Amino acid sequence: MLSPLSVFAAKKRSGEKIAMISLYDAPSAQIACDAGADALLVGDSLGNVILGYPNTIPVTMEDMKRHTAAVVRGVAQSGRKDVPVVADLPFGSYATIEDAVKNSVALMQLGAHAVKLEGTTEGTPENTITKLIQNGIPVMGHLGFTPQSLLTIDGVVQGKTLETAWPLISSAKFLSQSGCFAVVLEAVVQEVAALTTQVIEIATIGIGSGAECDGQVLVWNDLVGITPKTFRFVQRYAETRSVWASAAESFITEVQASQFPLNTHAWQMEPDKLEELRHHIKDDSDWLDSADDLNPWTDVKLP
Repeated sequence: MLSPLSVFAAKKRSGEKIAMISLYDAPSAQIACDAGADALLVGDSLGNVILGYPNTIPVTMEDMKRHTAAVVRGVAQSGRKDVPVVADLPFGSYATIEDAVKNSVALMQLGAHAVKLEGTTEGTPENTITKLIQNGIPVMGHLGFTPQSLLTIDGVVQGKTLETAWPLISSAKFLSQSGCFAVVLEAVVQEVAALTTQVIEIATIGIGSGAECDGQVLVWNDLVGITPKTFRFVQRYAETRSVWASAAESFITEVQASQFPLNTHAWQMEPDKLEELRHHIKDDSDWLDSADDLNPWTDVKLP
């Protein structure tokens, strides 16, 4: 039986492009799977997109576990239950090999097929990526602009000079040789991304890195036009933010004008049961504070 992750290697060999979507909830996952997505990424970008943080650094393992489980359930509810789910290891969750293994296992036990981490872990006493793979945890790499390193890198676009391009290509080769099944190239100049794609055996998934990568990934909220603004590399395939806003405005207007809900939006009591309740309340003196009080039903409008 083939692993769901085999789609990455198969499409790399055939030259078919890989379409990956980063999303965070069950309904979106179900829609994306039924639309034909090759793979889903539960990105720590949920910090920006869903939780309202300015960057991904505040995202916790509990955040990732909750949203990974939701996406996994969404896939299970779709018509394509074999779509692979990759989950990000958030900032600080793989600082040691022990942490990396423990946190990756937690995501895998929730249904993720693999984890993604930024950088290479090259030069550490023991290669974390190799250790994860030895423990049966498939790993996707992430190079170029790495949001978790936002405070330690210069600029967004990576690989613009020999001094920065060569280490990036070397790192991609290291990830390939370490056993990663794919690598995300984020905001890498397209020439370097194309060269990297040619010289490594694993699939490259681009985001803002040009068309020569083996596949592309976009954030769901960007591609369907929910976010108010997007980056240069984003293609908005719909403008659903205005649809959401219009629906909310209509609801608010109708509630404030007493036009919603209608009787058709509620359940009604059978007439004889209602009459029985009326008599019970009328005969129950505990409902009345004094003999002069009105029967509480006299001011109630019933359908």
